[in-house]
Amino acid sequence: MYQDEEFGEQFFTLTSIEDVQDMGTLKVVQVEPVIVNLSAVEEKDDDLPESDSMSSISLPSQDTVLLSSSDESPSHRSQPWPRKFKIPPFSFEIRLLLEAANRAYHSEGTLLNNPRVTSSVLEKLAEKIFEYTAYPTGIQVLNIVEALIEKYPCLKGPGSVNGMYGWQQRIKYKMENYRAKVRGLKIACPELEVNKKLTFRPKGIRRPKKAEVNYLPPLPLGQTKETMGEERVVLLTEVKKTNNDKIISEKMEKTFPYRRLEVVNQMPAVPDVMERSPALFSESQVKEKFKRITTIQLDRTFLSKMDFYTPKLRTVFKTKGGTAGTKIKSVLESLSQKRIDSHDVVIRCLIHFLGESTEELIKDYQQDVSKDVIEQDIKDNVIKILVLGSAAEGAPLTDVIIVIDGTEVLGGFKTLTNACMLLMGFVYSLNLSYPPKLKYTFEVFQKLLLELDDLKVSPKVDSLRRKLLK
Repeated sequence: MYQDEEFGEQFFTLTSIEDVQDMGTLKVVQVEPVIVNLSAVEEKDDDLPESDSMSSISLPSQDTVLLSSSDESPSHRSQPWPRKFKIPPFSFEIRLLLEAANRAYHSEGTLLNNPRVTSSVLEKLAEKIFEYTAYPTGIQVLNIVEALIEKYPCLKGPGSVNGMYGWQQRIKYKMENYRAKVRGLKIACPELEVNKKLTFRPKGIRRPKKAEVNYLPPLPLGQTKETMGEERVVLLTEVKKTNNDKIISEKMEKTFPYRRLEVVNQMPAVPDVMERSPALFSESQVKEKFKRITTIQLDRTFLSKMDFYTPKLRTVFKTKGGTAGTKIKSVLESLSQKRIDSHDVVIRCLIHFLGESTEELIKDYQQDVSKDVIEQDIKDNVIKILVLGSAAEGAPLTDVIIVIDGTEVLGGFKTLTNACMLLMGFVYSLNLSYPPKLKYTFEVFQKLLLELDDLKVSPKVDSLRRKLLK
């Protein structure tokens, strides 16, 4: 309880720390716990939208952790980081103070310096940020501050050119404190628990690095690692049955947090993952898991962007000079006479354009080869796409295979483009790092074709993007 001088120094229940004045008096009062017996209600109001039934996890006001709901789980985030961050609404009193300060700023150039407002703004921002990620990147924090200063220029900080540096530092420290507060709530939050023993920001800290929205989601309500392990064993039996896609999809959705925890924490080799979760290694399940992790459709996004950029990329490729330009010209000439998908041609030229080698990603078999040769090549590669052609000149591809960790994870593709798209799905599903010698190629796949974390790109990819958007 706190003592309010405006009401004859009477004590009132403290609901917000903002009510406490400097050097104010507090009183701690122990009360008997109130026990409420709740009974299940079977009836459901059909008029109430299903999305409203559980839109967030409800906690005390000052410790509220907002996790957007989804069809999969109320604790799964349902939206990626927005292209433009929307400043959340503040309390009525804070809005009045900010509006008055904005008027003073526009008329007199006066900046607002009110610790109470600063504290309230940071608390609301932290709650909103946590809806998208527990670990915002530097560019995301900058995106937030730009939106904040644009809406409330009175909050510019003195001492910096654009008035944003101070807010960038405040938000970073606030998120550290907010994560500590969430840990203190004793609720399941694996993305924080996985780093609780790491201090001083070590390099090994596990956090989203490729714009994963649900990097480490909590287990479903009422479930434990043991019960999820049992579900995984049941799933091994279901996979062996025919015409069982619906049940497999339901159990894959249910065990997603458990399997994700295994992949991130234990970093198992691909053969081990195939043994424990064979259902993952199908085209449909890779797409579904990618969507659970990022909230976006893999095939629709990747292929639509390929359609959009292909004409522009071919125009840009023709202007490339030097060694890369010679290689691109050679690729275009050699493939122009064959029945090759136009997107496949663009991907091969793109790798050369970025100064990387197609041999690092693609292994071509232009003539019939023995299975022994292919099997040996599979064992010898960490990440590779094997393109098997036909002995007939100009005939379509007979097979395209994705290889990861010396293991064939998926085959049967008829285009290189589809294989690259599913390879990106496996990278996210298995929490893999990009090959160092193909970092720009995979950056284009992620940030231009999938539009994930595209606020910050390397200078080389940014140069390509600018040319495409001219």
